[in-house]
Amino acid sequence: MDPVILSRLQFALATFFHFLYVPLTLGLAPYIAVMETRYVKTGQEIYKAQAKFWGRIFLINFALGVVTGITLEFQFGTNWAEYSKGVGDIFGSLLAIEATMAFFLESTFIAVWAFGWDKVSPKTHLTAIWLVAGAGLISALWILLANGFMQNPVGYQVEGPLTANGELAAGSRLVLDSFTAVLTNPYGWAMYAHTVLGALTLCGFLVMGVSAWHLFLRKNVEFFHTSFKLGLCFALTFSILSALAGHQLGQITAKYQPAKLAAMESQWETRQPAPMHILVIPPLDDSEENLVEALPLPGVLSFMATNHFDSEVKGLKAFKPEDRPPVWPVYLSFRLMVGLGTLFILAALLATAFRHRIPELKYSLLLFVLMIPLPYLALELGWTVTEVGRQPWVVYDLLRTSLAGSPVDWYQIAASLAVMAGVYTLLTILGFYLMGKAALRDPAPWAAK
Repeated sequence: MDPVILSRLQFALATFFHFLYVPLTLGLAPYIAVMETRYVKTGQEIYKAQAKFWGRIFLINFALGVVTGITLEFQFGTNWAEYSKGVGDIFGSLLAIEATMAFFLESTFIAVWAFGWDKVSPKTHLTAIWLVAGAGLISALWILLANGFMQNPVGYQVEGPLTANGELAAGSRLVLDSFTAVLTNPYGWAMYAHTVLGALTLCGFLVMGVSAWHLFLRKNVEFFHTSFKLGLCFALTFSILSALAGHQLGQITAKYQPAKLAAMESQWETRQPAPMHILVIPPLDDSEENLVEALPLPGVLSFMATNHFDSEVKGLKAFKPEDRPPVWPVYLSFRLMVGLGTLFILAALLATAFRHRIPELKYSLLLFVLMIPLPYLALELGWTVTEVGRQPWVVYDLLRTSLAGSPVDWYQIAASLAVMAGVYTLLTILGFYLMGKAALRDPAPWAAK
């Protein structure tokens, strides 16, 4: 068995489990901060109860996010030693800034917020949750700028020789040349916008789903109608903005990773203008021709790539076979993600039309309960497009994934992979059980109303 493939599976496993918690941390902290701001401004106890109710879920989620994320950084040394040696000067510095600037700030003030109720002034307590929310967003920025460097390497110099193909040779490494270029990398910022807006969308739908369940049971109607309406505001606003950010990311991808864009649409031929086909079945072999390609929308793919309906879009045949990403997982993940994003906008618009009658909807409320897992799925699919679509490169056009691994035996990775899968599965079951239990609790002191 190939150690690099096993290392990729292990990193993917840890990332997918970890990312079950990261988006809710990013999205729920601002939601809680808004509720507590209302409490401080109005003095109405219902908003304090809202902050405490959703805060329990947030704290459980945050703790599990920390635990599941620890192993990711260790894997750069254990599984990806060649990557760390070749790129660590740049990638490692960004992760170090994230830890010292953002994570420590977030961890400190989350303790102040969790244990400071009625022990510090209301304004001080409110400041703590806003600092937690801001630190979470700053933390995400540094991590996504680090990933953005892998997608679009900028601001570096090569120390050592390159191969004839312009790739890093053995023993060569990248060193930081322009921190400003890394900090302003357009790929990193486009990923950041799309990811954060997706996280805020997830928060909206989770709040709506939990609130809908309580409203269906006719419990604490005033409390959960209040939370549903703010959740709906998040869901509608940020699902639309997320779609716009996704369009911008698509254009960035077309500019810097055209092979990924071609795989996202399973487009083999270079076309000008390029249509987007609604119905496509990619090939199952090496024929380089789709099995089905029907219902074209003229010029739409060109518009997605450049904002112009008559521009050229490269097909997969324009790239060497060894430089192409795998089509099926990228294509399916992209189509499902876009479909779910469209569903979120339509569901939020429909809920907005009936926002004043939400408690009366009865069985229709269960639809929002059933939608809770879908934003999680959409975010995981987005990362599949991003990471699988970058292959075969770990640093685009500079370092191949096949050359970035550690010199370890496959059975060592397989053993740790099996243990990690078991532990992460148990942690996830425990985490969602605890969050579910917290979500089903009565939001005292409103339980008697």
